[in-house]
Amino acid sequence: METGPASFTAAELEALRTEARVNRAWPFEEARKLLARYPNGFPEAGVLFETGYGPSGLPHIGTFGEVVRTTFVRHAFELLCPGVPTRLVVFSDDMDGLRKVPPGLPRPELLEAHLHRPLSAVPDPFGTHESFAAHNNARLRAFLDRFGFDYAFLSATDCYRSGRFDPVLLSILARFEEVRALVLPTLGPERRATYAPFLPICPRTGRVLQVPILAHDPAAGTLTYADPETGEEVTVPVTGGHAKCQWKVDWAMRWVALGVDYEMAGKDLIDSVTLSSRVARLLGGRPPEGFNYELFLDEAGTRISKTKGNGLTIEEWLAYAMPESLAVFMYREPRVAKKLHLAVIPKAVDEYLQFAAAFARQSPKERLGNPAFHVHNGPPPPVPPVSFGLLLNLVSVAGQANARLIGEYLQRYAPACDPVGDARLAALIEHALAYHRDHVAPGLRRRAPEAREAAALRDLDRWLEAHGEADAAAIQNEIYEIGKRHGFEPLRTWFQALYEILLGSSEGPRMGTFIALFGVANSRRLIAEALAEPVH
Repeated sequence: METGPASFTAAELEALRTEARVNRAWPFEEARKLLARYPNGFPEAGVLFETGYGPSGLPHIGTFGEVVRTTFVRHAFELLCPGVPTRLVVFSDDMDGLRKVPPGLPRPELLEAHLHRPLSAVPDPFGTHESFAAHNNARLRAFLDRFGFDYAFLSATDCYRSGRFDPVLLSILARFEEVRALVLPTLGPERRATYAPFLPICPRTGRVLQVPILAHDPAAGTLTYADPETGEEVTVPVTGGHAKCQWKVDWAMRWVALGVDYEMAGKDLIDSVTLSSRVARLLGGRPPEGFNYELFLDEAGTRISKTKGNGLTIEEWLAYAMPESLAVFMYREPRVAKKLHLAVIPKAVDEYLQFAAAFARQSPKERLGNPAFHVHNGPPPPVPPVSFGLLLNLVSVAGQANARLIGEYLQRYAPACDPVGDARLAALIEHALAYHRDHVAPGLRRRAPEAREAAALRDLDRWLEAHGEADAAAIQNEIYEIGKRHGFEPLRTWFQALYEILLGSSEGPRMGTFIALFGVANSRRLIAEALAEPVH
């Protein structure tokens, strides 16, 4: 999706960099937190951004949202601080135990037999990878690569087993009671009685055990617990992948071990961020900068949940729209709960097209607040000369619509466009055809006009007959005048009537543009069909 800052001239880039120091677009506000974090200069290794992924399920639209939003902040920082190295780590928590069998997977009995084992030790029910985690991690990486994200992948299993986390794990062991003292007030009485910062991996069963720790030995670097099935006392090292941390401690441990500077999280994790930050400070580290984004809602206003399956998938969105439209949806108002369902797609597509089209004529301040700038990390490419909403309306009235027919209408309206050679326009047409087929056509209901509406339509038909070469602006102006002459108050009721009578929908495009695109003769045919209906 990116074009990159190199697409600007040196003068444009300097103007943008100057504006970025004060710009109020949220990625720049977040990036300036990193400036404040290092007032005396940045470390030689630069700045590390992180996002986390739980591989008990496939990557989903929320995964995309967190990675793309973090990327927006990373790019904003790079504009502010050219030359400072940055990295984005996508971290997979694949040492977590499989707590339950996710619905909809093949061979659930295979997964059932390996409950509570680390995800990286659970066989792959799809039969394509060495483990369930390896399968889902591969899907994650393919998913991120598809969108062109620049990232480094890290596996919890690899980090634990390789010893990368060992120094911080030993530090937690040395502060065992202090860490417990931070966590215990956040737990219920029953959980509080048995809580420990570590979860041993049982050498006998390979399961991740949530058991009381009988003894801990910082000098030896070990834990002792009673096997829950045999009662035998077992001692294991906390290092080398023989144990893992409880997740809130795990999060803090990871921040400290990796040196994470920035990580955002959902609003549901505010308390977890607070607690993990306290643990990180206890371990001598500094918690990362970040913010808490709001969660998505379904069409009914209920929080989207992987378990409920009430969300929209990436595949569903991309069946009907370009990825840039989803990125713009993720950019806008991240601290506001937004409904995420199929009906939001047309608006999201048109918002992207509007932002991209406006970019070239904007000031540096406006450009840095333009979502299209953040989506492309630079100037957006040229966009088609027609909105998605207008295409949907055109498909609605074009009869047996196909890409060739829609392309012919477009070339009549904008002769310079190339519906075949312009890949972005061709994709927009195909998306409109698909969305209309699946989600618009089933609900279209054209109604008959009332007496006043019929009279106004006759006026419009006569005007179009007399002014067949009029452009979109002239047609739009005459529609306004006809509405006023016929006493529509407020005037929007006249436009709503046009949408309902001619298009079968309560909303629609600028009618002047639509008529110019569909053609005067075709539009007069629509009016004639409407007037042939019995007037109410």
